[in-house]
Amino acid sequence: MIAQPADQYQDIRDAVRALCAQFPDDYHRRVDEQRAYPEEFVDALTRAGWMAALIPEEYGGSGLGLAEASVIMEEINRSGGNSGACHGQMYNMNTLVRHGSEEQRRTYLPKIASGELRLQSMAVTEPTTGTDTTQLRTTAVRKGDRYVINGQKVWISRVQHSDLMILLARTTPLSEVRKKSEGLSIFLVDVKQAVKGGMTVRPIPNMVNHETNELFFDNLELPADSLIGEEGKGFKYILTGLNAERTLIAAECIGDGYWFIDRVTKYTSERTVFGRPIGQNQGVQFPIAESFIEIEAANLMRWEACRLYDARQDCGAQANMAKYLAAKASWEAANACLQFHGGFGFAAEYDVERKFRETRLYQVAPISTNLILSYVAEHVLGLPRSF
Repeated sequence: MIAQPADQYQDIRDAVRALCAQFPDDYHRRVDEQRAYPEEFVDALTRAGWMAALIPEEYGGSGLGLAEASVIMEEINRSGGNSGACHGQMYNMNTLVRHGSEEQRRTYLPKIASGELRLQSMAVTEPTTGTDTTQLRTTAVRKGDRYVINGQKVWISRVQHSDLMILLARTTPLSEVRKKSEGLSIFLVDVKQAVKGGMTVRPIPNMVNHETNELFFDNLELPADSLIGEEGKGFKYILTGLNAERTLIAAECIGDGYWFIDRVTKYTSERTVFGRPIGQNQGVQFPIAESFIEIEAANLMRWEACRLYDARQDCGAQANMAKYLAAKASWEAANACLQFHGGFGFAAEYDVERKFRETRLYQVAPISTNLILSYVAEHVLGLPRSF
């Protein structure tokens, strides 16, 4: 592989790779077959401090930036794992770090850093509104020293393996705000207490071993100090997490892409048909080379998004474009890898089909490719809003 602009992170790469080597392909294959959660793997990442990368040092974390966090996620996927089991803690963390009160930070961050608590889940999406976040219908009504939550969420991942969850709800009716992005607020939810007091969790079986759920809130009461930041400013706050999420997903897709390229180049160099390695044929070489070029290009956009995010500059366009390019590149690499493994690509023991399923998700989530195109058309190119 050609030299990467991330060589300054080689120490992080080496350390994460060494940890991931303790969890080889057969571990992840077994977890996938059992539809289980990789508890041992996530615990090992936590003990090593990688899950506390974005927590400031004064609260027990490493005080690293999104660039370093993206390297961690990339290496997990490149090593054959699936960061989807734990990436929520990364992108949720900055919402709490940047917008939480000092009391909230001191109460929760040290426990998250040590692994005593997990913050893996963010409840934003709803079945009737999807990505049209400003139209969400889950409400939070202030009653004395409590907020009462009613509504429904869908595709909320890792709830069953989280202690804390970030929830976005409407605190001011849409009809009473000047801009539809106003009147939304963020809350930090104690999951175990919520399940006892009005939140129902309904798992959604799906194509990937990705624990995700539908949530129902029936007069769930939260203490007023669950509110993160100012009431009504939640949409602005949640963008902190969403831009981090898209950038980290880009890094994961880049890790997937390199995994597919590594596997397919090795296989096609060794697989001999008609007296020659199939990798000698240009019909095989070209799709692999094209995928590699696209992964390298996506990688550069990932670093630009990280640079802007860590500098606390606007990075919405770069985060979206990085996610678009990386998801597309990893999917093309996955197709080439599966195609040139032939029948063996469908055999679970080769792990190609598992990684193929996992990387396909990112054409749809956490934001679909079409919505990224709409965002760039409107916010970058200045074209009329399409919706």
